[in-house]
Amino acid sequence: MKRSDFDYDLPPELIAQHPLAERSGSRLLCLDGASGAVEHRRFHDLLDLLRPDDLLVFNNTRVIPARLWGQKETGGRLEILIERLTGIDTALAHIRSSKSPKPGSRLLLAPAQGAEPGPYSLEVTERVGPLFALRSPEGQPLSEILQVIGHMPLPPYIERADEAEDQNRYQTVYAEREGAVAAPTAGLHFSEAMLAELEERGVERTFVTLHVAAGTFQPVRVDDIEDHPMHAEYVEVGEAACEAVARTRARGGRVIAVGTTAVRCLETASAAAGEPQPYCGDTDIFIYPGYRFRSIDAMVTNFHLPESTLLMLVSAFAGRDTVLAAYREAIAQRYRFFSYGDAMFITPGPQAEGSV
Repeated sequence: MKRSDFDYDLPPELIAQHPLAERSGSRLLCLDGASGAVEHRRFHDLLDLLRPDDLLVFNNTRVIPARLWGQKETGGRLEILIERLTGIDTALAHIRSSKSPKPGSRLLLAPAQGAEPGPYSLEVTERVGPLFALRSPEGQPLSEILQVIGHMPLPPYIERADEAEDQNRYQTVYAEREGAVAAPTAGLHFSEAMLAELEERGVERTFVTLHVAAGTFQPVRVDDIEDHPMHAEYVEVGEAACEAVARTRARGGRVIAVGTTAVRCLETASAAAGEPQPYCGDTDIFIYPGYRFRSIDAMVTNFHLPESTLLMLVSAFAGRDTVLAAYREAIAQRYRFFSYGDAMFITPGPQAEGSV
């Protein structure tokens, strides 16, 4: 399939720039992948769409304040976006500057864009493809530096600087495992009160971990999507999550992934045996139409960028034409798009069933 097969026209004013006042106050477009039927609801209505025997699978990654500003010792300004923490005092990062810093150079960090550098710095140790390996001096934990002067790494389509509200709202209420540089945005809609109500109704939940990397925003640049080199992200699927899926299958319930990151976790863990097995390591799984899903019966997800790998994943689940028709309906109904936007509840099309 071609990259252009996943294009659509989105009015820029529909890209949400701020979260709503209430987490669960967003809209919910319900898409039946089998029939293409669309229903317009509110996110809180998800309570009525779930059954007592269902299982929700959440990604419990926690976003780190991964954006840093500073300058080279020679004075050139730069922006650093941590891709992943590789150790207590080391990381891989993207760096934007007029000239790329060389190994051995020192980066002087500032508390804000355009500000004068403070007491913190990083050393460039080597170039790793498009990334730079960084080390903090004298073994100082990099996470401590980020907590003091780091900024929440809002995605590029949010055209504003991060604000105080983003410290809380660009983070799920169940975020626990620190390491992501982008939020698993489908989970942003769940409030503590809604989670409590789901528990009262007998809907089980379990957690997996995928540390979302900055590569999630990298565009597909090749025409033939099968030639796209998928970025790798760190995944953990524990025994508890695997047992929860098995219990759900045994009682006839549905496994519902909250977000494409949870989908990628479960599908990675199911690759060997056809059902989730404990897994810990990187995944570069790329799901696009033609893929047969092993592990999920439905998903909650936000709306995704044109020609993105995430839109391709959703299209594999519910059908490309069906998904794009639903997107056109969402645009006509003035839904809010992307990270701080509205959500979808999707059941599969016939092409998603079975095994690879």
